[in-house]
Amino acid sequence: MTAVSLLGLSMAAQAQDGERHITLASTTSTENSGLFDAIIPQFTETTGIDVRVVAVGTGQAFEIARRGDADSLLVHDTVGEERFVEEGYGTERADVMYNDFVIIGPDGDPAGIADAETVAEALSLIAEAEAPFASRGDDSGTNRAELRLWDSAGVEPGGEWYRELGSGMGPTLNTAAGMDAYVMSDRATWVAFDNPRDLELLFEGDDALFNQYGSILISAERHPHLKHDLAEQWHAWLLSEEGQQAIADFEVKGQQLFFPNAKQ
Repeated sequence: MTAVSLLGLSMAAQAQDGERHITLASTTSTENSGLFDAIIPQFTETTGIDVRVVAVGTGQAFEIARRGDADSLLVHDTVGEERFVEEGYGTERADVMYNDFVIIGPDGDPAGIADAETVAEALSLIAEAEAPFASRGDDSGTNRAELRLWDSAGVEPGGEWYRELGSGMGPTLNTAAGMDAYVMSDRATWVAFDNPRDLELLFEGDDALFNQYGSILISAERHPHLKHDLAEQWHAWLLSEEGQQAIADFEVKGQQLFFPNAKQ
C-alpha cells in the first residue's frame, strides 16, 4: 500500500474518531473546580464519547445553545433552564447535582457580615457600609442568583462600592482579592481557588444560597444538525448511578464539592 493510501486511511480514521464527541456548553464553576477533568474521562471510558467543554457564564451558555453551537447544556439557573425548554429550545431538563453559594470578604470584615443571620441581612450590611463588592456582572448563573438576592434584601446595588466586572468566577475572585472586596462565589470555585490573599469565607448556610445544576437536551427539531444521540448518552450517564457516583467522588482539598441529586 502506498504512503498516500496510508495517509488517506489515517485521515479517514481521524475524521471518524472526531465524530465521537459532543460540545457541552457549561459554566465556569464546573470547569474551574476541576469537576470535568474528573468525570469526563470516566464517561469516555464507558461510552467512547469525548466531551469538549465550552465554559462560559450560564447566560452565554444559553445563547450558544440557542444558536445551535452546542450539543448539550449543563448550567445552574433553574428558572432560565425551564424557560429554555418552554421556548422550545430544549426537550428535557433534569436535576443533576447541587452545592451552594457563599459570601467571601476581607478577613477584617468591615461590614460585619459574619454575624448576620440571613444572606439578606449580610448583603444589607455590605450596602449600608458601602464596602467594596465585586460582582461577576456577566449574566452567569451566579450573577443571576446574586441579583435575585440583592432584590430579596430590598437593595439596588450601585455606586462606586459596587463593581460589575463582566468576568468569570476565577477572575472575579482574583479581582476581589486585589481590592479587598466582598464577593459571592459558588463554593466549588472558592475551595479550588489558590490565590485568596486576605479573603475569607464569611457567610454561608442560608437556604437561599442553594445552587442547583441541571442538564438539558437540546431540541432536534430546532437544531437537527446536532449530535443528539451522543448528547442523550451524556445526559443519561450524568443521571445514572455511575455518573452520580462520579460526581459524589470528586473532591478538592478533601472536600466534596458537588452533591448528586438526580431523580432515579
